[in-house]
Amino acid sequence: MFKELGALVKGLSVTFRSMFEPKVTIQYPEEKRPVSRRYRGRHVLRRYENGLERCIGCALCAAACPADAIFVEAAENTDEERYSPGERYAKVYEINYLRCIFCGFCEEACPTEAIVLTDQYELSFTDRWDAIYTKERLLEPVPPGGQPTPQKTEPGKFVKAIPEMADFPTWKP
Repeated sequence: MFKELGALVKGLSVTFRSMFEPKVTIQYPEEKRPVSRRYRGRHVLRRYENGLERCIGCALCAAACPADAIFVEAAENTDEERYSPGERYAKVYEINYLRCIFCGFCEEACPTEAIVLTDQYELSFTDRWDAIYTKERLLEPVPPGGQPTPQKTEPGKFVKAIPEMADFPTWKP
């Protein structure tokens, strides 16, 4: 009997002590909890400073995805309609968030650092179609001073996939 009474007093003492500790409740919609620097949240397709898309449609991200959540369909760039600095661009880019496991393999596989995982964690869907993020939903806004895609360029301006490499001589057999 005294054993149960001692356990009851011990349990009540823990409850009584916690009544005077500071509260850790966060008013969620108004206040957002900071996330870790290495947190992997919502995907974003990045752009260059001039507004061109970084994605060159290589589909290495789709190949690296263990959950098969990414679909990429590439198309050819022309000088009249240029989406990326390379020969190709991603005509269709979709991520199915019902399949995605947020592993970050797509980010590591991308040669142009086009796809990145941000710290945004507010992902909710009302139906299955809302869970498929298309290219339009994934693309970041055009940076200040840039132009939206597609852009019209002069012929021969972009000969390499990465603009920083344009100064290097091209190899010809």
